[in-house]
Amino acid sequence: MRVIAIVQARMGSTRFPNKVMRKILNLPMIEILLRRLHNSKLIDQIILATSIDERNKVLVEHVKSIGFDCVQGSDHDVLERYVETAEKYNADIVVRITGDCPIVDPGVVDILIKKFKLSKVDYYSNTIIPTFPDGLDVEIIKFSALKKASNETNNTSHREHVTPYIKKNNKFSKLNYSNDKDYSHLRWTVDDPEDFDVISNIFDHFKPNIHFDWKEVLKLYKKKPQLFAGNLQTLRDEGALMNSGQKLWKRAKKIIPGGNMLLSKRPEMFLPNKWPTYFSKSKGCKVWDLDGHEYIDMSYMGVGTNILGYGHPEVDDSVMQTIHSGNMSTLNCPEEVYLSEKLTEIHKWADMVRFARSGGEANAIAIRIARAASGRDKVAVCGYHGWHDWYLSANLSNNKSLDGHLLPGLEPNGVPRNLQGTVFPFTYNRFDELEDLVKSHDIGVIKMEVERNKIPDDNFLQNVRKLANQKEIILIFDECTTGFRETFGGLHKKYKVEPDLAMFGKAMGNGYAITAIIGRREIMEAAQSSFISSTFWTERIGPTAGLKTLDIMEREKTWEKITKIGLNIKDRWKKLADQNNLKITQSGIPALASFSIKSKNALAYKTLITQEMLSKGYLAGNSIYVCAEHNNEVIDRYFEILNGIFNLIGECEKGYDVKKLLKGEICHSGFKRLN
Repeated sequence: MRVIAIVQARMGSTRFPNKVMRKILNLPMIEILLRRLHNSKLIDQIILATSIDERNKVLVEHVKSIGFDCVQGSDHDVLERYVETAEKYNADIVVRITGDCPIVDPGVVDILIKKFKLSKVDYYSNTIIPTFPDGLDVEIIKFSALKKASNETNNTSHREHVTPYIKKNNKFSKLNYSNDKDYSHLRWTVDDPEDFDVISNIFDHFKPNIHFDWKEVLKLYKKKPQLFAGNLQTLRDEGALMNSGQKLWKRAKKIIPGGNMLLSKRPEMFLPNKWPTYFSKSKGCKVWDLDGHEYIDMSYMGVGTNILGYGHPEVDDSVMQTIHSGNMSTLNCPEEVYLSEKLTEIHKWADMVRFARSGGEANAIAIRIARAASGRDKVAVCGYHGWHDWYLSANLSNNKSLDGHLLPGLEPNGVPRNLQGTVFPFTYNRFDELEDLVKSHDIGVIKMEVERNKIPDDNFLQNVRKLANQKEIILIFDECTTGFRETFGGLHKKYKVEPDLAMFGKAMGNGYAITAIIGRREIMEAAQSSFISSTFWTERIGPTAGLKTLDIMEREKTWEKITKIGLNIKDRWKKLADQNNLKITQSGIPALASFSIKSKNALAYKTLITQEMLSKGYLAGNSIYVCAEHNNEVIDRYFEILNGIFNLIGECEKGYDVKKLLKGEICHSGFKRLN
């Protein structure tokens, strides 16, 4: 019977790119593996099986140069790659070795081959019940069984990891080879840079010899455990349990403080260790992850940036025309003038406009202009207004001052202490709190969200406007989130209260970066007496996208459509809760709707919802940013799934432990430092 060892390897590892060509003792790791495996006495031929990805060219060329054959096949369907390789080389028996195990022991391989031939089973390995150190994994498979598995399973995980279908299916006969003592807690494989450091330590100790056996490594471990300490915290087969997004997130946290650029997109805010994290493409209300899985986005829709849906063809076409014409120049783009005119046409009270590219920038610009115009430093705030020093300074005297304004736990570390006492939060609908601040401090600016979780009552907004007039205070409405979702323009139009300045962002460019500060001439002119300037505020894509997005919104009256959808969703949430004897609170304008289950386990329930919805192909939690692509079919299916989850939660409220239903940690509720 012809025995072929197939070594799978590729350059495009998500967690540790190019690892197989990283050098140990000045040799690529894959070369060390192949040379060690070549000492097997029972393998007839060793083949490297990699993918057709162009990045693997250097790998293929090197392996061929040292005398081993290579086959290139599917990138993700590794099972197909194995079958094709085995057929090409007339294998009766396939030995599966992975390219990240350079301490593969040919002696162990030969023992398993010999026992496999004697046992006459379909599958023989030392991994069904692991007892060898991770990195000595060997799987021996009848080619006929491998081909049968390939013909019978379409499961993505089965095909990516080659043997799960065989191991889990009783139609195949299997045996496990165990060591006398369990060393499965030891990690001698390479998935991460920490693993590579450990392996390098081992080879450095034995150099120039690369043909030591695993028991010699074990003796080294017992004698010098410090050489092996770098990766002891990594779980065995961790990579097989992680999706590509989570693998990349683990890598990201090592090189990006916090892992990414936006707290709201951290997987810990959704489903720790299970969230897809990264996307490969998006269209309409659908998102595809790095593994090609398709999801319906009933969550944040780009954190509120895509009212029209992802990849709107008209907006994208306008942007592409701009790209072909040129995005940047020494000269200014005319679109910023046209967009300014459009915004002042929509808001008759406003005379002038400044642009930026993010909501935080827009908020900082508005505060700078208002302070310059008023001549006073102190600001009263209500709501969430970004990450800049001026805002976080509210937490200098009490780090919980902003906890009621969207994100709890915001630390003011790095904010100059001399800003303490310049920003004073007040509670929405508590006009008395604002009055007290104005009486106690020389407030020059009031900055607030028009509405987020509560509607204004007792003429709250009108009273704020009246107070600002009486005390000559500049009133700013932050509409970065609410703008264009319930009216064509700012939500303040609904309540017929006009500010002195307003900001718009998020949805205004349907996914392209553009924010605006609009205001009365006498206040906006103060921008010329303070230095406010940035190179990329002059790029052309943002204004181009903004103009086309506003045209489409006006034509299709999208604010009416998404409000209607949001009202329907909020109504169905309530009915579903009632049917399952659950008490919920709801908040947010219809197009930015959310709910919370009244329970001490509310955060665990939110995590459970996300977990179960994800398994059914939905990105969803307890809130939704509605877009025009959320049609009846999408929403009906969403509620069909949610009904079953609410039923589960109902059982938990009767006494069943919700933690038994969770497959990981509970999601975060606010800002937390990540390790």
